[in-house]
Amino acid sequence: MASPFPERGLARRRRFWRQPLALALTGIALCGCSFDLGSLMPEKDKPQETPKAAATAESAVSPGSVTEAASHTAKAQSLAKSGDTAAALDEFNRAVGLDPYNAQALYGRALIYQGNNQHDVAIADFSAASGLNPQKAEPLLGRATSYLALGKIKEATADLDEASEADPHNAQIWTARGQAYERLGDKAKAAASYNKAVALRPRDDTARSGLARVGG
Repeated sequence: MASPFPERGLARRRRFWRQPLALALTGIALCGCSFDLGSLMPEKDKPQETPKAAATAESAVSPGSVTEAASHTAKAQSLAKSGDTAAALDEFNRAVGLDPYNAQALYGRALIYQGNNQHDVAIADFSAASGLNPQKAEPLLGRATSYLALGKIKEATADLDEASEADPHNAQIWTARGQAYERLGDKAKAAASYNKAVALRPRDDTARSGLARVGG
């Protein structure tokens, strides 16, 4: 029997589709990206800054503060892995307060904000971490996930395009890219992304399901 309120039925179906996808994408970021990123180190001499600006920024953080911030970051990572995200967030805040250029702390804090559905502040921290490490895919994937949760699909696809170039062998990025382009309505790019994900990780059920939906 047809619903007497077809508009309401359609709205419910749209919400039903968007919510699991947002949750799935958050899962990709939280499960796929470790809080402990040994390669994600602060790079204070950023190429986009002038030498004078870079020197000023570096001199603003004392070596002692950097060392103490690293200690708080390591503690926060351990707490986050054990599931105590509230305590981890406190430690990440201390680390960033001591060293605003600590990319690991910014990234870890962003993941916690994202897990708490605080996507605006998560995006700010992912952006800062990405700015300190322009060639790293993880902050881009994280920011894209939050963009998708906020319905900012074009911003998400731009980040995922860049992330896929930075780390083309990361199946999670290709799966997320497929989901983003699927939401954008570009079935060709979605199928291509899902195919990449399945080629890299044949048992990726999310990518396989997405591929079936877009007719890849």
